[in-house]
Amino acid sequence: MGYAAAVSTSGEPPAAEYRQARFEPPPGSTELLLIRHGESAPAVDGHPFPTLEGHGDPDLAPEGRQQARRLGDRLAVERIDAIYVTTLRRTVRTAEPLAGRLGLTPAVEADLREVLLGEWEGGVLRKRVAENHPLAQRVWAEQRWDVIPGAEPAAEFAARVRGSIERLAAAHPGERVAVFTHGGVIGAALAAATDSRPFAFLGADNASISELVVAGTRWILRRFNDTAHLR
Repeated sequence: MGYAAAVSTSGEPPAAEYRQARFEPPPGSTELLLIRHGESAPAVDGHPFPTLEGHGDPDLAPEGRQQARRLGDRLAVERIDAIYVTTLRRTVRTAEPLAGRLGLTPAVEADLREVLLGEWEGGVLRKRVAENHPLAQRVWAEQRWDVIPGAEPAAEFAARVRGSIERLAAAHPGERVAVFTHGGVIGAALAAATDSRPFAFLGADNASISELVVAGTRWILRRFNDTAHLR
């Protein structure tokens, strides 16, 4: 916290004043803007999403492309030092408008791809949630994806996300990085930052911005689910 000395007209020594200060990232820390991809194509019965290394890989819906443009308009006027995407095309497509405006080439961080859903990949998760399937109820009640047959074990997913965040922070000290990723990943990263329940931050909207400042072993949550550019 900073302080400022008061001006005295009585000849007495001025009293010190201790003002509230705005947050400043610690020196050498990394500001990560965790951006969920825009809305992806709807799941359709009998037409599963294509997969990439086992992960469902839908493209953006028209609404998602519009969200990506609005996101690009907002962030193009801010300082962004680097852009990252995952291996899945919905993050690549969402990043394109911003990357084009800034003249930056996104790098790929594969370990920030979405949690692997096993037998519920390809759009099945959406259907099971809409049906209020008993196994979907268990996922939310137990707050772990590996209730689903073949899904990524909870501890492995959490470790994957943590390791990736640590690598990005180590590679970009003192910089501000836009990271285009997925809802499950954002939830896992912010749960780790706040030591909260695993699904406490699972509700990030499409094309939302959440902000995490990484200063060594200290992770500071500054913003969650900012969608001001979409309203």
